[in-house]
Amino acid sequence: MFKPISLYIGLRYTRARRSNHFISFIALVSMIGLTLGVAVLITVLSVMNGFDRELKNRVLGMIPQATVSSTQILTDWPELAKKVEQHEHVKGIAPFTQLQGMLTAQGQVAGIMVTGIEPEYEKKVSIIQNHMIAGSIDSLKKGEFGIVLGKQMTDSLGLGLNDNITLVLPEATPSPAGVVPRFKRFKIVGIFSIGAEVDSMMGYIALNDASTLLRLPDGAQGVRLKLDDIFLAPEVADDIVKDLPSNFYASNWTFTHGNLFSAIQMEKAMVSLLLFLIVLVAVFNIVSSLVMVVSDKKSDIAILRTLGASPATITRIFMVQGTIIGVIGTVSGAILGIIFASSISGLIGWLNTAFGLNLFDAYFINYLPSYLRWQDVVVIVSLSLVLSFLATIYPALRAAKTQPAEALRYE
Repeated sequence: MFKPISLYIGLRYTRARRSNHFISFIALVSMIGLTLGVAVLITVLSVMNGFDRELKNRVLGMIPQATVSSTQILTDWPELAKKVEQHEHVKGIAPFTQLQGMLTAQGQVAGIMVTGIEPEYEKKVSIIQNHMIAGSIDSLKKGEFGIVLGKQMTDSLGLGLNDNITLVLPEATPSPAGVVPRFKRFKIVGIFSIGAEVDSMMGYIALNDASTLLRLPDGAQGVRLKLDDIFLAPEVADDIVKDLPSNFYASNWTFTHGNLFSAIQMEKAMVSLLLFLIVLVAVFNIVSSLVMVVSDKKSDIAILRTLGASPATITRIFMVQGTIIGVIGTVSGAILGIIFASSISGLIGWLNTAFGLNLFDAYFINYLPSYLRWQDVVVIVSLSLVLSFLATIYPALRAAKTQPAEALRYE
């Protein structure tokens, strides 16, 4: 089968055993470095993408993406919902009333943010119904004083479904015995598990029960919005409020979790840059190894030139050799990176459980997420291959400039 002479000789140089073992060692190191750099870059980017995805899907699936609230209780909130729902980016509306308090049971106390909801509306804007592990939010009915809590909260208090719990409000009530805090007994009618910090800080009760606790007319403090693009939340909320009376105001998720999202994006960029330096070091090793190969093969180059090989042919021979190193290193790294990215969540989770390391206590989720984006793999592999190819140009041009007479003078 016909092969171009430059490809044939380049492949033969790649497979041949060199008399100078140091050159072979440098070539091997550059290949291994490229493999590790690509693999680690793919793995770490997958983990950062996983944190990014979990923040969007889990945390932002539970907390309001945007809200429109009033300084007065909205007894006619359905009218507001109809008006807000006309906005092109709004995909769901749900009324809410929020109150802060403490839960107490069996001598344990925990702070909580309680939200009064209408279950049929809440399903349109929240992912809670997809993460119920016991009971249902449909059990939240007016006057029955049921409550839905996160698994982390119920576990910390040692409670389960259908157990009773006391909600203590910060508002004090005068009595013959003095000023005492207001409290109300609730029954746990549902338990959800998101796998994030919201499991230990949020609870849900019926909307009308929230109004009763706050001694307000039946209604809502505002409406919660679900948008087709969470990054449009600030603009959409402000756009809606500007057409409403002055007693309405807007809020969005960037006020509560915007810093966290920005930190993830910044960390992703900086880590990617640092890991990319590993790839660059491996590329420089390719340059070094090829320069030494050119010096080692001066006599071969001179003989090829005397046999009629053109400078372009010599250039292609060494470009083939360097490119082979880059292709093998890049492909091997991509395969390892895909394997690591696909299995790292289970592996780290097993280590965390087996050795009780508590690795994720400081994070907003309780496990290591990984989300492999194929476009990232394509970009990393393409960039690595391009850099590997560019690294071959200087040594190959240097080889082409070898003068046969000078190279063979002392042979």
